[in-house]
Amino acid sequence: MTADTLHEQKILILDFGSQYTQNIARKARECQVYCEVRPCTLSFNKIETFNARGIILSGGPASVLAEDALLCDPRLFNMKIPILGICYGMQVITHILGGKVDPSPRREFGGAKLMLKEFSNLFEEVANNSTVWMSHGDRISKLPNGFKGVAFTDNSPLAAIENSAARIYGLQFHPEVVHTAAGKKILHNFLFEICQCTKNWKIDSLVDHMVGDIKDKVGNSQVICGLSGGVDSSVAAVLIHKAIGRNLHCLFIDNGLLRDGEKARVENTFRDNFNINFDVIDASEKFLKKLAGVTDPEQKRKLIGNTFIKVFEEEAKQRGSFTFLAQGTLYPDVIESVSVKGGPSAKIKSHHNVGGLPKKMQLKLLEPLRELFKDEVRALGRELGITNEIINRQPFPGPGLAIRILGGVTLERLAILRAADKIILEEIKAARLYNDLWQSFAVLLPIKTVGVMGDARTYENVIAVRAVTSSDGMTADWAPLPHDLLGKLSNRIINEVHGINRVVYDISSKPPSTIEWE
Repeated sequence: MTADTLHEQKILILDFGSQYTQNIARKARECQVYCEVRPCTLSFNKIETFNARGIILSGGPASVLAEDALLCDPRLFNMKIPILGICYGMQVITHILGGKVDPSPRREFGGAKLMLKEFSNLFEEVANNSTVWMSHGDRISKLPNGFKGVAFTDNSPLAAIENSAARIYGLQFHPEVVHTAAGKKILHNFLFEICQCTKNWKIDSLVDHMVGDIKDKVGNSQVICGLSGGVDSSVAAVLIHKAIGRNLHCLFIDNGLLRDGEKARVENTFRDNFNINFDVIDASEKFLKKLAGVTDPEQKRKLIGNTFIKVFEEEAKQRGSFTFLAQGTLYPDVIESVSVKGGPSAKIKSHHNVGGLPKKMQLKLLEPLRELFKDEVRALGRELGITNEIINRQPFPGPGLAIRILGGVTLERLAILRAADKIILEEIKAARLYNDLWQSFAVLLPIKTVGVMGDARTYENVIAVRAVTSSDGMTADWAPLPHDLLGKLSNRIINEVHGINRVVYDISSKPPSTIEWE
């Protein structure tokens, strides 16, 4: 599936390193307009051949005043297509087109009230004095020729600028985050009023195109797929099976890092519901041996990724001649692992499907979901007829419990975490909150604390409970679980899990934290 084969209209997002860049893409797709994120260093020739209906310049953590500031090709502004600069992107526009950017006397982070002073197509049906989200240390002190200010805040005299004749617009705030009240409407206006896009990105129209693309890429080759039973790998497997049938061979790798009863659930689900080639491989001993004594989270992920591939290659040799390894890699997985296709985004952590793969791999990768967000994958799964039990399953990381054990991974620590995790899921489901949460799980901390049990002193482990709400995993808020539920979780874990004498609750959001602790 590519934008070139599926859509004539699309939006190009040039990434200057903002952690919110993918939110722009999601908001555009929610408006049913296809878009892709590319690095701001993308060559002008590739920008031209992308044939975008409009271009969005993202925010970024740096300053255009820096000696090594990231900029875009000035020829961009002579293409006669609409351009929207967000935060750093607006300052790039100003800097390149002859305006002036200076350090702000007062940095601005958080909510502000946006005052509209002139009509702009960008703000059509946007209420005056609405809340916007600011995050900047510089501001514009002189506009480029042909531009005017159309909105301001107390700290930003030029919070929105435009050259309507050239169809170039700039916002000092972030419309892509939920904290900007009219953010989606502003992006909607850019897409439809200014770029004149039409709604052509619909999941129900993707299946046939994606199936066709898989057929073209794979041909008569054999494909081996790592099926974990999660949403991503399940949708990928069913989609590929629809395209190539029995040429797909799915393997469930028991890496010894699974939750309680996981292997039996996955095996039963796919043997009972899908006519797919499916085998279970017990490779737990190999994984645990590789992880012995390893405490660094990045090393854990990469060791697991490498071992995962080696197991697959070994199994592929035993089962026949395979050309492709299929994975359920999603867009956020790619973004969090590396800078977007060579761009400036800060690396957060390696995803096991991306950062953990060996450089020399005998199998070619087949990743049909690589450009989709989680909610899009779930919608695709429903179109494919996959059951809600699978579609609504909370995400579980490929490295499994290894990255929920801070410090070394041992059989004893796995058993402790597995038991605590089981209690959390049982109680969350009993409280009918499971489908309201993006993820809910336990983390075993690398510390011990003093406690008292049966009038005796204990010195045992600490479990952290993590529960978040999110729509795509790119941002997340900690979930305010009911106090009685938290009390029940703590009571059960301490009483039923040998080796735990303290339970804490994680109340940090993403950003600045990540959902997983490692």
